[in-house]
Amino acid sequence: MGIKDIEEKQFEDYNDVFADIVNVLLLDGKQVVKSESLENSKDRSRFKAATGKITEQERDVSKWWKKTRIRLALFGLENQTDEDPRICFRLLGYDGAVYKSQYNEKNTYPVITLVLYFNYERRWKKAKSLLEGIKVPDGLMPYVNDYRMNLFEIAWLSDEQVKMFCSDFKIVADYFVQMRKNKRYNPSKDTIEHVDAVMKIMTALTGDMSFEDTYNSTPIEERSKITMCKVIEDAKKSGMRFGVKFGDYNRLVNIVNDYIAKKKITQKAACQDLSIDYKEYLVAKRYLKKNEIKAII
Repeated sequence: MGIKDIEEKQFEDYNDVFADIVNVLLLDGKQVVKSESLENSKDRSRFKAATGKITEQERDVSKWWKKTRIRLALFGLENQTDEDPRICFRLLGYDGAVYKSQYNEKNTYPVITLVLYFNYERRWKKAKSLLEGIKVPDGLMPYVNDYRMNLFEIAWLSDEQVKMFCSDFKIVADYFVQMRKNKRYNPSKDTIEHVDAVMKIMTALTGDMSFEDTYNSTPIEERSKITMCKVIEDAKKSGMRFGVKFGDYNRLVNIVNDYIAKKKITQKAACQDLSIDYKEYLVAKRYLKKNEIKAII
């Protein structure tokens, strides 16, 4: 799992953000799915490959929607910044694994996967269903079951849809819609709740280090009051940019250190849990120390 994937997952793993995405994109903004009714599921599942080897597959984020102890549905989120013509093959594997796990269960539930496409320069033109991505011999089409993904092109949401969001996802969606329509961004004055996670996902999705650099340079006591308006203003004033290597290493060390503090485990165990190369983590730490730059947690 790359740094970018981890940062997307950390942001969307907040229950208020996850519920907000589901309510707006699937339920027209109706507050049906409550954050307190969501429970983390196992993002990893196993399947037997053609070689006979047991292989793991991992979703970006998935949560059970529950009422008391009864599972009503499993929602999964997949993030894309580029088109993937074979994505339905992967999604079908995710969903199929969950359905297979219910084979002997008394209470069954549906599996719904949402693909969030973050690209404001071009629309998704590749295959959106299984049948669009495979060649079916003549005469067999009536017998081949299709699988269509639930694709949401964030930059092409309507203004009304963006206004429906009530979590920090509104800020992310607003940025992509504005950049698609105007090629420039007029920042919001709304206070960001999950500041660190928002700055990291904006950096990951856009490649613009100014989001995270500005957050890192903000005094700790002021971070709870940050707005996108302040982030953009501070970035313009300072012109601060430490470069791609610094940004990647700083984010990697922060992610691991946050996890260590939360789980009270060793550096090596944290890297293993996060699917991060332990040697890469040590290289990142040495780089930051050598340049006398401390990773800010």
